[in-house]
Amino acid sequence: MGIFSKLFSSETKNEELVAVFDIGSSSVCGALFWIRSNGVPKIVFSVREPISSMNQMDIDEFLVLTLKALDKVTQKLSTSPFGAPSRIFCALASPWYVSQNRILKYEKNIPFIFNSKFADALIEKEVKLFEEEHLAKYAESGSKVRAIELKNIRTMLNGYEVVSPENQKAKDLEMTLFISMSGDDILSKIESVMMKHFHKKESKFFSFLMASFTVVRDMYVHQEDFLLVDIGGEVTDISMVKKNLLQESVSYPMGRNAMARGLALKLGYNLEDSKSLLSLYKDGHIEDTVREKLEPVINDLKSEWLKRFQSSLASLSKDISIPATIFVTIDNDFAEFFADIIKTEQFNQYTLTESKFQIVFLNAEALHGVALFEESAIRDTFLIIDAIYINRFLSKK
Repeated sequence: MGIFSKLFSSETKNEELVAVFDIGSSSVCGALFWIRSNGVPKIVFSVREPISSMNQMDIDEFLVLTLKALDKVTQKLSTSPFGAPSRIFCALASPWYVSQNRILKYEKNIPFIFNSKFADALIEKEVKLFEEEHLAKYAESGSKVRAIELKNIRTMLNGYEVVSPENQKAKDLEMTLFISMSGDDILSKIESVMMKHFHKKESKFFSFLMASFTVVRDMYVHQEDFLLVDIGGEVTDISMVKKNLLQESVSYPMGRNAMARGLALKLGYNLEDSKSLLSLYKDGHIEDTVREKLEPVINDLKSEWLKRFQSSLASLSKDISIPATIFVTIDNDFAEFFADIIKTEQFNQYTLTESKFQIVFLNAEALHGVALFEESAIRDTFLIIDAIYINRFLSKK
């Protein structure tokens, strides 16, 4: 089956037990769930393991710590009472992959027949160009790159969007492709952990960005324009969607862990004490004298995060308005902390926004009813989104 054929086909599986791992920048979580034909997956077992914090960000050390967390999660899933999964999926968040929308254009004076073979040749060329552009990101480590995701977001023939373009005549073609890839060394190490516990040779990778985009688009069908914001431990990702089309994404290396590091650096605490103090501060469980000491530093860190957020929005806008609705994914314990930052007056007055921001946290409450759970399984936002996304493509339509 060619590339184009894969884009427009889905495997038909029903009542199949599969595993999904969500590899982020603050934790690794995993779940076993049943693929169900009604589109509502049933999560029967889930677990989350935090990634140990570092005093200073070092990507090599960070990978080692992430793999240790993954190993613990994988070991727990492999010894669960629910049996072995038939397939394994891994969702990658930043900084473990890079992605880009590619606009593929083709035009002829006389009509041509659009078919899978024709599309495959054009797409393969586009993938090679993407690989060459991003090869430098991994060149220093001597690692190759591997494409993990190739999604056709839109196909237009003669200026009109076409859902089923196979064997249609056209003079003008435009395809919008979403391509993501990662370092082969990173993926191989993840696969080694899977082999150690599950003895399966293949893991299927995808980006959390594509999963969250697909789930939000399908759940909020009347919301064509929105922002997706994923606030991780080390990275904040912002993606803009216009007319249900994933336009562009930007990232900056400042997540929740930067707050704790900032406290440690400016006040002379060790990292673990800073994390504890930050948690007490945001929950309002801290003595007034300590609060007075922490507050100026925390406010400065909030301002820095907001400044980078606004700069990222400016790079996304390109003279078009920023959508007013924001869908946010973040660990629940820090949701309100970052909501307060986003809701500040200077952010609401940002000149390129359509109107005052409406913030929707994609937590278990917002996702209620879209997945079922075994009583003992935790309601984890990231695993719910991943399970819905996988179930969408593997269940019978």
